[in-house]
Amino acid sequence: MLRLIYTLTLVLLTTIAAFAQDEKSKEVKLSDLNIDFKKSTGDGICKCIDSIQTGSKSRDSINAEIKACIDDKVMAYQMIVKLSDAQKQAEKSGEKSTNVEINTNTNSETYKKYYYELQEYLMDNCPALKTKLAINDRLSEYSLSSNEEAMKFYRKGLDETQKGDFQAAIVNYEKAVVFDPKFAFAYDNMGICYRRLNKYNEAIEAYEKSLKIDPNGTMPLQNIAIAYGYKGEFKKAIKAYERLSKITPNNPEVFYGIGLIYHSNLNDQEKALDNMCQALVLYSEQNSAYRTDAERVISMIYKAMKEANQLELFNSILKKHKIGVNE
Repeated sequence: MLRLIYTLTLVLLTTIAAFAQDEKSKEVKLSDLNIDFKKSTGDGICKCIDSIQTGSKSRDSINAEIKACIDDKVMAYQMIVKLSDAQKQAEKSGEKSTNVEINTNTNSETYKKYYYELQEYLMDNCPALKTKLAINDRLSEYSLSSNEEAMKFYRKGLDETQKGDFQAAIVNYEKAVVFDPKFAFAYDNMGICYRRLNKYNEAIEAYEKSLKIDPNGTMPLQNIAIAYGYKGEFKKAIKAYERLSKITPNNPEVFYGIGLIYHSNLNDQEKALDNMCQALVLYSEQNSAYRTDAERVISMIYKAMKEANQLELFNSILKKHKIGVNE
């Protein structure tokens, strides 16, 4: 395991010289500064993520760039947090120096701890992150249109969607498919707008039209599942996710969606946990920040299974998926 260990004289290296009007210096220690280290580091990472150009990049490529933005700051964040903690300890003990160990091994539990802390902050506080994560990387010959009129109305639909006028957006998407009946993305976006207007039947109809054009369209399949969930037709939602899994067998969204339904709606915590663990493993393998969402749901499942005296079953399922437990 590769590590760097810094032995610092904290009074000298973790203080800032601040000069008062009488030109007498005083020490300002890290422990005296009211700084949210996670926020200050996370906001810098968010700017990095916001600058990522998506273009025609795949989701895996975007995830890799997001990970690079976080990795670039983990060392600094780990160091500043440990220095602050060490200084507080030194002040209590009266010591002048202490050892601060900075772990550079990206596979170590220590490194992952600080990485995940930053990732969790970003999921809650960085809108750019969720925007980048939502990129659909499955394009086909029917995704966009070569018809100029169809594209003109499609772009107008996108503008209205951005403004929140979903009904006006639908009108433009409908005009787009008149000029190009095989314009799958127009139907996809039409379905999204219907869903936001709580018109779930119309949304499902639009998604199904998209799938007739491109049977392997992952976005409409996933959104059909979501629409059925909103309708309260949970078995149909699960079948839609299973339909999606046949096209993308390693898609963590499938397991996350099914797991959430079993946890929140069907009260089958065993199936919920099994699916959510699979989602967590896949999110982690793909360096996706959605890993934090899976962890949160697993925490809720834990509470439900604890109340039902099923902790032994809970731990056995985590063990099956080779997931460690910190109680």
